[in-house]
Amino acid sequence: QVDVFNLQSCCNASNYLSLLEILHDESKNIDFPVYCMPGLSLAAYEYSIYTVQRIVDEGCFIPRDELDTMLERLREKKNLILQGPPGTGKTWLAKKLAYALTGARDEARIRAVQFHPSLSYEDFVRGWRPVENGQLTLTDGPFMEMAALAHKDPEHPHIVLIEEINRGNPAQILGEMLTLLEADKRNPESALTLLYRKEQDERVYLPPNLYVIGTMNIADRSLALVDLALRRRFAFVSLLPRIDGTWQRWVHDTCGMPMEILEVIRQNMQALNESIASDRQLGPQFQVGHSYVTPAQGTTIADPVQWFINVVETEIFPLLEEYWYENPKKAEEARNLLLRGF
Repeated sequence: QVDVFNLQSCCNASNYLSLLEILHDESKNIDFPVYCMPGLSLAAYEYSIYTVQRIVDEGCFIPRDELDTMLERLREKKNLILQGPPGTGKTWLAKKLAYALTGARDEARIRAVQFHPSLSYEDFVRGWRPVENGQLTLTDGPFMEMAALAHKDPEHPHIVLIEEINRGNPAQILGEMLTLLEADKRNPESALTLLYRKEQDERVYLPPNLYVIGTMNIADRSLALVDLALRRRFAFVSLLPRIDGTWQRWVHDTCGMPMEILEVIRQNMQALNESIASDRQLGPQFQVGHSYVTPAQGTTIADPVQWFINVVETEIFPLLEEYWYENPKKAEEARNLLLRGF
């Protein structure tokens, strides 16, 4: 595999000849998408270019105009949080939006980080780390590393993806970055002195081509609330379950599941989510997302009915038991509602 964005990773002559042999054999397959070297070059070029339309084609059920708005908000605000119930594709969409912002599947310009209760400023921004000789060295965390890369490459966007940003303590983890994240403070005049300095007179600011995309689960009762200071620096987009006609057609076309079975699943899932949304102890933020009933692209489902039953019993029902932990009967009634018609 060759990284087209890194010339140092180009294959040698032996690998190239092996690739030609593979392509020669594959080209005899009637299903092979290209039939000549120019066609292969064009296909490779088109694959390397990533647009909002690619997000739709790869299984996003959000309308194209809404995705365009999300991307525009990210460009303007520099910081975006995707929030929603479990299973609404927050992590998946965050990565796709990062690709669309960079215009390519360039992993070198994207860094994913998971926030959790034990994560600290020293882990994420900068802190002291032990080295082999037993001494401590001041080391940049993933956020400052990406900021440095963005400074060196101002012509291209660089993105930090923060998984479950409210699972840790964002204000404590971000520290001074909470101020520097603001779009109108991405300049040398707004530079601040960090808690840990590599040089006595060091002052830091974030470049305008550094972007942050976070995800936030709004259903988990154990997670911290996001304070107003953080909210002011991010644009928030709410994702909802998308179990509709677009979902049906995509699953049918890519996985071969019969439309009549998908229609029953759609009706049952919508009935469940209406029940959850109207529950006074839960609400819309606890609805069950479409990811639970969306197979991976290209997956062949030999027995769609049994597949759905398995998903309900091993994934959705345990979630419902957690929702209604004080009322097990209601969770069982919800499971029976999902399996109605099967």
